[in-house]
Amino acid sequence: MHTLPDEEAWASACAGDGEFQLAARHWNGGLQLTVGERSIALQLEDGRVKAGKTADDAQLIGFSAEESVWEKILREIPPPYFNDTMANISLAQGLERSGDALTHAQYYAAAMRAIELLRSGDGEGAPLAGVTTKQFDAPIGRYVHLDLDGHDHRIYFEEAGEGIPLLMQHTAGCHGSQWRHLFEVPEITSRFRLIAYDLPFHGKSIPPVGKDWWAQRYDLKGEFLRSIPLRLTQALALEDPVFMGCSVGGLLALDLAFRHPDVFRAVISVEGALKVEGSLEAMQELWHPQVSNEYKARAMEGLMSPNSPKALRKETGFVYASGWPPAFIGDLYYYVQDFDLRNAAASIDTGRCAVHILSGEYDWSATTAMGREAHEAIPGSTWAEMKGVGHFPMSENPKEFIKYLLPVLDRV
Repeated sequence: MHTLPDEEAWASACAGDGEFQLAARHWNGGLQLTVGERSIALQLEDGRVKAGKTADDAQLIGFSAEESVWEKILREIPPPYFNDTMANISLAQGLERSGDALTHAQYYAAAMRAIELLRSGDGEGAPLAGVTTKQFDAPIGRYVHLDLDGHDHRIYFEEAGEGIPLLMQHTAGCHGSQWRHLFEVPEITSRFRLIAYDLPFHGKSIPPVGKDWWAQRYDLKGEFLRSIPLRLTQALALEDPVFMGCSVGGLLALDLAFRHPDVFRAVISVEGALKVEGSLEAMQELWHPQVSNEYKARAMEGLMSPNSPKALRKETGFVYASGWPPAFIGDLYYYVQDFDLRNAAASIDTGRCAVHILSGEYDWSATTAMGREAHEAIPGSTWAEMKGVGHFPMSENPKEFIKYLLPVLDRV
């Protein structure tokens, strides 16, 4: 196993790390890691770190596991589900957490960074590639007004390319910038008209002025969500378009193939599944007045692969941290509560609407097993596991994602 340092060395590493210092601001408490029979700990006073266990157990966040589990967690490139504490615990891979859930959410970013500093290597992932040096990127942005649920919504979208229309739906709590890298790929834009839109209440699609949205709970429901690509298709006069979505958008892709096969020639479900189990009650820290959007950003980083370039992992998290606070957990209403195609998948007619499913190896939310299950349930669909990427392949590692996407687009 990678040798754990003594507490003084760990504390020194954390004290000298800018990322940890920012994430640990105002933290009064401590962090303890238990490896078999051995423990090492840090204590924090208003964010200042030193070695040793805090005297107040009520403020202590603890992680414990056997040595064999920590050996995987502390590798330079951990295997899937060992790269992040939340992934490991959620999928019961051997790690256990103790301590107050609210404190954990407030300082999860700091705790994870402290664990990362115990790993060998720099954690930078793959070299950053494909960064444009052009003065102007390809897409052009504009707004379209859509009547959704009886209200006028001003929807922002960006587009580039020509050929077959390809609508692109972002993940929960995010916006269309996740697709920015695809706009710069001539192999794609020479054949496809890419259109990335922001859902209402996301990105530049500001809320409708005719509704007291600030006094109402935001829950993204299937009927409303499905209406958006349908209305866009009508408003933009798209003929026989393709739909591609990731996460919430990946579930929506399968939903559209089932309910509206005559509208779309094909759907591409990125990180899709027939059903994602979960409890919104267990996720309340995602929208809590004592927890900042920083928690969402770091939690999303745990869904990504350590192989992906660090700059793009951080960019993906940045977009989450920039969103309207209720949007993420509100979108998860559709993701874990409203959506369920387990009893309908076999009736999807891929002769009318082709179905392609892509699953990231490191995604612990919509796992590769769940993607393969959807493929096996939908006759005539295709499926591929994307090695070395996680839940956000198009933004965390576009170079790898494009390798898997191009054969699908060729089939389209």
